Amino acid sequence: MLIMINKTCEKTRGVLSADPKQLYEEEHGLLKEPFYFLGTNGKAVLLIHGWTSVPYEVRRLGKYLNENGYTVSGPLLRGHGTKPEDLENVRWEEWLCDVTRAYEELAKDHEKIFVAGTSMGANLTAMLAKNKANISGIILMAMPYKIKLEKISVFIVNILKYFKKYYKKFYPPTFGASTTITRLISYQSYPIKSALELYKLMKISRKVLLKVKQPCFILQSNRDHVVAKNSLEKIYEKISSKIKEKKYVDRAYHTFISDIKNEHIFEDILNFINKN
Repeated sequence: MLIMINKTCEKTRGVLSADPKQLYEEEHGLLKEPFYFLGTNGKAVLLIHGWTSVPYEVRRLGKYLNENGYTVSGPLLRGHGTKPEDLENVRWEEWLCDVTRAYEELAKDHEKIFVAGTSMGANLTAMLAKNKANISGIILMAMPYKIKLEKISVFIVNILKYFKKYYKKFYPPTFGASTTITRLISYQSYPIKSALELYKLMKISRKVLLKVKQPCFILQSNRDHVVAKNSLEKIYEKISSKIKEKKYVDRAYHTFISDIKNEHIFEDILNFINKN
């Protein structure tokens, strides 16, 4: 028994101490693949990637949770993992269908299921939690309650859609090197039509927070250049969960989970799940 415990501890330390960029090189063939890690404790976690990204964004977190006993599923959302053109005609309801299907597959064999999402994945997590009261708890990472300069941005996008179909992502020089995993695995251009679908999802998801009652852990980078500065506080205030925690992440990009090497984020998420 002691040998088994020691081996488990070694695996866990390995995930926490591994260099994300080295793993990226080793796992290059898995970047666009959904994943399913079978656990040992009868409980499960559904991990949802962000807009224009792929399941690899949350894969390292999934491996860590799996090594701590949880079954973990990371589905690929429609229109992702191929080319930006495939996003153009996907509606936000179809992304919600994708995560609902993945949740229902887990529910066949697991009574307790937690759901965690990053960026748009967090919006979908909130929507799913409203629809599925049996979800045991949720983790909202970098959820855009609102984006910075939202009214102006939406106004500009609605004008641009008449002149161009695709738009290249903009990264301020102070946020995220070009070699960050977040950027390497994501589309670097996107259909304007899809950006408007994302905005629809954001508007609806922030309205349903009053109907979300599961235990909730909210995380946001304190240097997030996409999400409005008070997004975390607004979510914390609006959500109806009686059990809720919040944390700001230092020195991190908007969607920080695939690049994070510090801040004890993985341990904090595991502790939240274990407690609830």
